[in-house]
Amino acid sequence: MATDRSTASRLLTNRAFLTVCLFTTSLAMLVLAGLLISIFWQGFGTLSWKFITNFASRKPAEAGILAPLLGSVWVCAICGLVALPLGVGTAIFLEEFAKRSRFTRIVQTNIMNLAGVPSIVYGILGLTAFARLFGAFGNNTEDALVFGDEESLLFFRLPFGSSVLAGGLTLMLVILPVVIISTQEALRAVPSSLRAGAFALGATRWQTVWGITLPAAIPGIMTGAILSMSRAIGESAPILVLGGLLLVFNTPKNLMSDFAILPLQIYNWAGRPQEAFHALAASAIIVQLVVLLLFNGLAVLIRQRLQKPLQ
Repeated sequence: MATDRSTASRLLTNRAFLTVCLFTTSLAMLVLAGLLISIFWQGFGTLSWKFITNFASRKPAEAGILAPLLGSVWVCAICGLVALPLGVGTAIFLEEFAKRSRFTRIVQTNIMNLAGVPSIVYGILGLTAFARLFGAFGNNTEDALVFGDEESLLFFRLPFGSSVLAGGLTLMLVILPVVIISTQEALRAVPSSLRAGAFALGATRWQTVWGITLPAAIPGIMTGAILSMSRAIGESAPILVLGGLLLVFNTPKNLMSDFAILPLQIYNWAGRPQEAFHALAASAIIVQLVVLLLFNGLAVLIRQRLQKPLQ
């Protein structure tokens, strides 16, 4: 009898917990659906090709998002090209090659702590390290070292200033801990029998990692990359601290160009009292969601392509 009561109690607890989970998930989905419907309802009327190809303006009828849209693409491309190889390489070294010691435990603990640091702190770090290079060249723009023509694609400047390169590297700092942790978890999920079989056939550790472990971990790594890049696309606080502009009337020409990003433009329009700018902010949010879906779709496509040889 006691066993039957215990079993019935566990089943009741499980059902109650499942009900609570379903209710909270459904409530969250309903709130999200309501928010998306409200945004589309408010912003769909002002969404047009002219809105995408025009620059920002103080007149709502002439305002567009060309500069912040391309600025977001530049910044996120730099962020992904730097953060993903660096994060994956760091995770591979820590998980597959580094010896288990006090030093590696300290490094691992710090990486986990960095994943929870507010993004605005990374903005201060990016301002100091990338935009000003720790004051090594002074605080005046006249003291900067310049290489090449400002209109050239190969133009370069030290320090970087409030450029797309500094913005991309700052967002790289934001998502790097997440990329490292997700990659480590994906590598740990690979069965140890695959490694043992490769070693038994005479493969070196690097051959095992490159040919067996890494391909098997690609789906998990790409999932972490998708989540990380989704966060980077929506970040505005680090770029605001870095000195991102709100009114930019040209698109980036090189890594040293000034830039604006969509989240800052949305923040600017949403904070204005005129209703017309609120509709523009809703339209910009729709474009932001489309860009996010395109980035995520590309990552999913790459994941599926790399997954085929293992099937």
